[in-house]
Amino acid sequence: MTISLRATATTPDPAVTAPPVGLPRIAHPQKVAPKDARALGTLFFEQLQVLEEGTRDYSYARNTLIEMNLSLVKYAAQRFRNRGDGQMEDIIQVGTIGLIKAIDRFELSREVEFTTFAIPYIVGEIKRFFRDTTWAVHVPRRLQELRVTLAKAKEHLAGAMDRDPTVAELATHLGIPEEEVIEGIIATNGYTAGSIDMPLGGTDPSNEDGTTYADITGGCDPDMELFENLHTLAPLLDTLEDRERDIIRMRFGQEMTQSQIGERLGLSQMHVSRLLTRTLTKLREGMLTHQ
Repeated sequence: MTISLRATATTPDPAVTAPPVGLPRIAHPQKVAPKDARALGTLFFEQLQVLEEGTRDYSYARNTLIEMNLSLVKYAAQRFRNRGDGQMEDIIQVGTIGLIKAIDRFELSREVEFTTFAIPYIVGEIKRFFRDTTWAVHVPRRLQELRVTLAKAKEHLAGAMDRDPTVAELATHLGIPEEEVIEGIIATNGYTAGSIDMPLGGTDPSNEDGTTYADITGGCDPDMELFENLHTLAPLLDTLEDRERDIIRMRFGQEMTQSQIGERLGLSQMHVSRLLTRTLTKLREGMLTHQ
């Protein structure tokens, strides 16, 4: 797994790109000490809120913040060093995605240290990485945890009884219903997966033509997913206020910048940004509710 951050966290060449007015030029942001990064961070976040998104000045401020705070990612990643199995580079890159999300969502008005705000985003992204990549099939976290509990209970009872325990014995030992034990055992099948290139019936000699599971397995239709998303989004747009709907149309339909939208509506770029964030959050929550 390799995640390129070139498009989101590339440091401009200080020899050819002057920093925006009010911001210092930092040639090597990753070498800034954490204490200095906190002080400089306030200055850069102040400018980030007033600079126009998509401009060179905005990119300089955002990219510098990302690189100055990469030490937070390395710090958070250390708690997962025994689970990485040689994946520390992937963990760092996934954690950096969490850092970028934190920077994009942080507001000085929250009156909280950026470090305190960012760490949950970074750790959450890393935990999501492990949750989504460790299991061959997505299984609810409750069942993932139940699998571990059942494995320990089986090992303990098998050692004590010199045989594999029954479902009833596991249920009694753990103090849970037998149905829950069965559910956990079934969920264990999602931990590993067989290859779809295996012949039907495994090594069954009757499968002379070598037909595999892949030959009879359909695929996801991206157009169908797009249709379902649009079908869900349409009625949600009708629930928006006129101004919210106009902002969505200008930003995504006409591809106008936030500054251009502000000029059209007589609002500041910052005000447009807040309205856009609030409206998109409302739409996302609505789509999740209707899934």
